[in-house]
Amino acid sequence: MKKNVLVFGAIAGIITAGWMMVAVVGHYNNSNFEGSMWMGYVSMIVAFSFIFVAVKNFRDKYNNGAISFGKAFKMGLYIALVGSTIYVLTWLVAYYCFMPDFMDKYVAHVISKAQASGASQAEIARQKEQMAGYAAMYKNPLGVIVLTYMEILPVGLVIALIAALILKRKPATEVGIPAV
Repeated sequence: MKKNVLVFGAIAGIITAGWMMVAVVGHYNNSNFEGSMWMGYVSMIVAFSFIFVAVKNFRDKYNNGAISFGKAFKMGLYIALVGSTIYVLTWLVAYYCFMPDFMDKYVAHVISKAQASGASQAEIARQKEQMAGYAAMYKNPLGVIVLTYMEILPVGLVIALIAALILKRKPATEVGIPAV
């Protein structure tokens, strides 16, 4: 199980990190944050779809065609953690080395989008307050790490849960009878 977790977690991490870098290079200078966001979430879904491959591979090749929900979910969780960690580390390098003004640009984008949508002054003030909180968190590397994990890890957990539900299989109770 450990080998599957590391291999498929690395694949997921490389996909999300690579796609993030393409999105950053392609969209950062023109401030197309929505395009980057959608590309990012699509890459997460594609990358974490490898949880299905890993769990099925482990179940069929190494576990006699059976796997419990708990073991399948744990495997998916570990793959999501490995992939998410690679993503977070890549973001830290991108942010601190290439885009230290990211949060300033992003806050300005969110506020101008709220103003352009015709939001009330109270809504805009609330948005400014919320974004100021995120900007304050981004002043500390731990805050950057927490916010970045909050971006990717829930996607991995949902896919791990779905994979565990779909791929769980009880062991065959009699010889020659396939497990269902």
